[in-house]
Amino acid sequence: MSAAALNTIPTDLSTYQLTDQFVVQRANKEDLAEVLAIYNQSIPGKQATANLALVTLEERAAWFEEHLDSATRPIYVVKALPSDDVDQNKAPIVAWGSFSDLYARTAYNISTEISIYLHQDYQGKGLGSLLTRWMLTQAPSLGIRNIIALVFAHNHPSLGLFRKLGFEQWGYMPEVCDMEGFIADVVMLGKSVTSDDILDKASETI
Repeated sequence: MSAAALNTIPTDLSTYQLTDQFVVQRANKEDLAEVLAIYNQSIPGKQATANLALVTLEERAAWFEEHLDSATRPIYVVKALPSDDVDQNKAPIVAWGSFSDLYARTAYNISTEISIYLHQDYQGKGLGSLLTRWMLTQAPSLGIRNIIALVFAHNHPSLGLFRKLGFEQWGYMPEVCDMEGFIADVVMLGKSVTSDDILDKASETI
């Protein structure tokens, strides 16, 4: 993909079918509150983030806008399809994932950190794997060659998820986070992706 194409921010919000129950699309400016609510659900458990206090809309606004304004570092939201004739645009967000800069230097632009968060009512049902697999298919079109997941060593479900999807351990950082009650290690998992990883069914637009 050309540099010009990579620098072009998508203007549409194409919706992609994940299953009969879920669709995924790039986040828009109205999604911040729901995205933040799911993120804040993860904080008390001390497994998914190093934030120890709930985050406010004001604190998260700049981060959200930065992703919305980026052509290559999107936030994707998963919506649960309504069972009746309710407007799909009003369907609740039940999960989200993002690609973020691994390091703020130009040469690192081919590598990115992936983050996945699920609403507590949708955990343990395979949705995390579904969203992660779909994001892997999108990475090559964003100019991404390497995807890195930074996971607490005590977060066994997430470690299992990424390893099941072919991520390998690329690093280990012992005792780097004070979680106010225990000291946590962080595992760096990585996976290289190419255009060959794109699945036709993941590109089905509705």
